[in-house]
Amino acid sequence: MTPRVTVVIPVYNEGADVVRCLDRILCEVLLPAEVLIVHDMPEDTTVPYAREVARRDPRVRPVLNTYGPGPANAIRFGIDAARAPVAVVTMADGCDDPRQIDDLARLVDRGVVVAAASRYMPGGQQVGGPRFKRMASRWAGRTLWLLARVGTRDATNSFKAYDTDFVREVGIESRTGFEIGIELTAKATRLRRPVAEIPTIWLDRQLGESHFDVGRFLPSYLRWYFFAFGRRLTAQQLAARWEARRPAPAAPAPAVAADDVAAGDVAR
Repeated sequence: MTPRVTVVIPVYNEGADVVRCLDRILCEVLLPAEVLIVHDMPEDTTVPYAREVARRDPRVRPVLNTYGPGPANAIRFGIDAARAPVAVVTMADGCDDPRQIDDLARLVDRGVVVAAASRYMPGGQQVGGPRFKRMASRWAGRTLWLLARVGTRDATNSFKAYDTDFVREVGIESRTGFEIGIELTAKATRLRRPVAEIPTIWLDRQLGESHFDVGRFLPSYLRWYFFAFGRRLTAQQLAARWEARRPAPAAPAPAVAADDVAAGDVAR
């Protein structure tokens, strides 16, 4: 059966903690789904545990990211490898509510190109996390909502659903951290494509240790923050901009990386 939603989870040495995350997702997602565990290296400590879950549930597919290290490349690879028309990006650390994956996917089914889980709209909440990060993301979300009319009060949150055709049309330029969420929101805004949101309660990382580096990723966030305020673009203009900035071609993104198939990562 062709999945209706692809859940993309970038991982980095999550170890046994990934099992708890996957169990929650597999229990709560009711739509026909595939769950891609995207890792940067075969020796990642997540891999053996993800393989074990994949043996008992064919929806889970560990895949090796060949686009380069880091969460942005892992997310790019996962969306490119998605078989479903909707891709939902979520983290392996337990901060996101898996019960909302179906709701986000259904918003995209109804015609939006970006559906955001929002911490800052009525009914949403952010519990814990570094103070500066909380303040910066709230300020960015509020100003983008009020001034750039981006369609969500939480443009920086990574927990979003995307129309995969839209993502492949506009491309992903991010190469470092988790700024893909704000990049694709900003591009949808410049193209005047619909963006929607639902409230979410975000909990500070429940599993493992955080690898988020605010100082390293902040310049990329700021780039896309200011991009959202530009004039309206056509798809052709955005495509031309993307082609001018496109890096040298990377290895293609098959549905499943070759070494993972050999290792028996996929249960069909």
